[in-house]
Amino acid sequence: MQNLLSDVVVVDLTRALAGPHAAMMLGDLGARVIKVETPEGGDDSRGWGPPFVEGESTYYLSANRNKESVTADLKSDDGKDFLTRLVRRADVLIENFRPGVLDRLGFSTERLHELNPGLVILSITGFGHDGPDGGRAGYDQIAQGEGGLMSITGAVEPTKVGVPIADLLAGMYGAYGALAALHERSITGKGRVVRTSLLASVVGVHAFHGTKWTVAGELPERVGNHHAQIAPYGLYRTKDDIVQVAVGSEGQWRTFAPIVGLDPADERFAVNAARVAHRPELTAAIEAAFATEPADVWLERLADKGIPAGKVRDFQQVYEWEQTLSQGLLIDVEHPTLGKIRLPGPPLRFDDQPYAGARETNLPPPRLGEHNESVRAWLESD
Repeated sequence: MQNLLSDVVVVDLTRALAGPHAAMMLGDLGARVIKVETPEGGDDSRGWGPPFVEGESTYYLSANRNKESVTADLKSDDGKDFLTRLVRRADVLIENFRPGVLDRLGFSTERLHELNPGLVILSITGFGHDGPDGGRAGYDQIAQGEGGLMSITGAVEPTKVGVPIADLLAGMYGAYGALAALHERSITGKGRVVRTSLLASVVGVHAFHGTKWTVAGELPERVGNHHAQIAPYGLYRTKDDIVQVAVGSEGQWRTFAPIVGLDPADERFAVNAARVAHRPELTAAIEAAFATEPADVWLERLADKGIPAGKVRDFQQVYEWEQTLSQGLLIDVEHPTLGKIRLPGPPLRFDDQPYAGARETNLPPPRLGEHNESVRAWLESD
């Protein structure tokens, strides 16, 4: 299969996670991604660990597949000249500097578009490029807190999401915006600036919690491992383990209730609003029934009746699960230092392709400056 974005060149000036993730998403779709790093250590995430495997940070490996790495000091004349030539050949430039940094280096958006009018510029910041907090540095957990996500996560105290979700979402939204701008450019011939931030990404996924406040004037609260507006929908203890159950409709409730010995017409539980209001009683009744049998027994019974339910797997269980493997969610690449390694892969499949992504060959995360000679030779061939 031909790489879907094989004619797209991406200049990745980013480090840490949000920007690298956006660039990696475009690389997964077949774009040529050239990661420009400082000669002194490169991307910050190269030093984030442990764990390190033969000196390679597993954090860095997670966000930099399908890229090439070159080093350049953008404060030097040689570095500026290199970036200038790269910009002229590029389709997309991704940066996650604090607002104003790229301007001071001599590469304002105006200058970039003078060099290449068709360039799509993706700018990812912590809190936005303007406004009273536009200059703040942004890190994932800070954005989770400032953006309200931690206020609805956890059981007692505010809790961050287990993965750096603000970073990852900003990368996803950024790649999504860049693709839209590339489509527009195919019509107009002109590039534009696409902006997103960690704050914007978190607010962008408030979903029904957001409208609970903006429309109903009610502040959402933390409800732990249960759904805020649907019941029963959450985590329940069985005789030997925990299971998750999601009863998302009245029809499902009428099927589920007899399985755990409840009367579906009980006025406390007859409709979803009543079940949410009486959640503690409902949870106690379900767990009293579940306590009589092991988790696997209940999961089988629920599956037989079409009730959505499942386990809580750790990462080993997820990566060894036949369903995960069947979806092509892991990719094998040949790393120049580590040899053959397995990475979590792109979460997309196209047509009947048996593996994830849209590339004929997936590239390993590059070593610092690994492609200095090949990229510079390519520029000289212009």
